[in-house]
Amino acid sequence: MVKFKINVMKKLGLIVLLALITTVFAAAQKYGFVDSEYIRKNIPAFTKAQEQLDNLSKQWEKEVSDGYAVVEQMYKSYQNDVVLLSQDMKTKREEAIVNKEKEVKDLQNKYFGVEGELFKKREELVKPIQDEILKAIKAIAAEGSYAAIFDTASGGNILFASPKFDISDQVLEKLGYKN
Repeated sequence: MVKFKINVMKKLGLIVLLALITTVFAAAQKYGFVDSEYIRKNIPAFTKAQEQLDNLSKQWEKEVSDGYAVVEQMYKSYQNDVVLLSQDMKTKREEAIVNKEKEVKDLQNKYFGVEGELFKKREELVKPIQDEILKAIKAIAAEGSYAAIFDTASGGNILFASPKFDISDQVLEKLGYKN
């Protein structure tokens, strides 16, 4: 019975020791966070790229909107003339409306689709900047021995973060932007 108690005590002692060591190592890990929106706003190249994208988007939105206005006008004209048109003329006008609408939808997809011009332009202008930001964050994480860096701008579930762990300004400095 005494031997059993000693084995239990040894196992219990080992479990407590392992729990203590795990707690010490977990507490020793370093965490930080960045505000990627703040970082992007403080990089002039990003702001310029975003303005270019906004201007292109507005231009293309107007072009698509104008196309839909033409389709709407064609349809109203057809509605007004429908009683005067022969069956053959009705069919031709309906086909013209459908073709114009398809043309405008194709244009909209060309500009704003998943692989559209806006997506490609964003990849061209913004992705290199975002890659540089990520590279700087990774470098700071390695230099500072951070276990994890969180982004407060991406809608994560960080309810509170002490400003002393915010490395956003370090990232800007690493990228060559003094704040």
